[in-house]
Amino acid sequence: MPLLETIGVKVRFGGNIALDDVSISVEAGSVTGLIGPNGAGKTTLFNTITGLQPLTGGQIIFNDKDVTKEPPHKRTRMGLARTFQRLELFTTLSVRDNIRVAGEIRNRWSLRTSKMDVNAETDRIISLVGLSDVADREVGEIPTGKARVVELARALMIQPTLVLLDEPASGQTEEETGQFGQLLRDLAGEGLGICLVEHDMSLVMQVCETIHVLDFGRMIASGSAESVRNNPTVINAYLGAPESVG
Repeated sequence: MPLLETIGVKVRFGGNIALDDVSISVEAGSVTGLIGPNGAGKTTLFNTITGLQPLTGGQIIFNDKDVTKEPPHKRTRMGLARTFQRLELFTTLSVRDNIRVAGEIRNRWSLRTSKMDVNAETDRIISLVGLSDVADREVGEIPTGKARVVELARALMIQPTLVLLDEPASGQTEEETGQFGQLLRDLAGEGLGICLVEHDMSLVMQVCETIHVLDFGRMIASGSAESVRNNPTVINAYLGAPESVG
């Protein structure tokens, strides 16, 4: 069974159709891409998965459970984490404290027997994602590319089984994006499920085993990076000429 499935998801805002019969799946231990033009419905789909946006129709299945009607905090406790397009960090706190606070929150709702050593886990995550050199600097003082990694690190502190990443490479240099891609592959190799919304097609094509493509709220293609790269419908709607996507 996939770690996550959206089944026939529909969302309407008044008379406007934001998502129309969208079905995707994300496997544990893999990176899955979700791409499409601005306004295609990618973030709206993430909002339905996390419970921030009610459905007009369809189902959300996570960890083999129907979570369609579950509130966001219950989905988080089940192991669902997320980052956002707009950075949601405490800019006057250090990188370490931004990450640490997520562990403190997790411990509040965890069973007493499963509480983590927050300091030790914070140090482990900082080392894992390559933030040791900026760990004690305020987030507002570090480059945007590094701040994106802080968001991922904070998501990892709840010990999720699935992470939704919304444009995590935005603001990163080419070198930072390459390192970030390797980090995503390493995390997936350890069993984490990752769903990635991203406009950097070079990154998407390099790290994603499966790619789903949205356009005007509808799924227009799903498959391997190679099949999506060469799909005429996707090229016309979003990618342009194949040679332009790396």
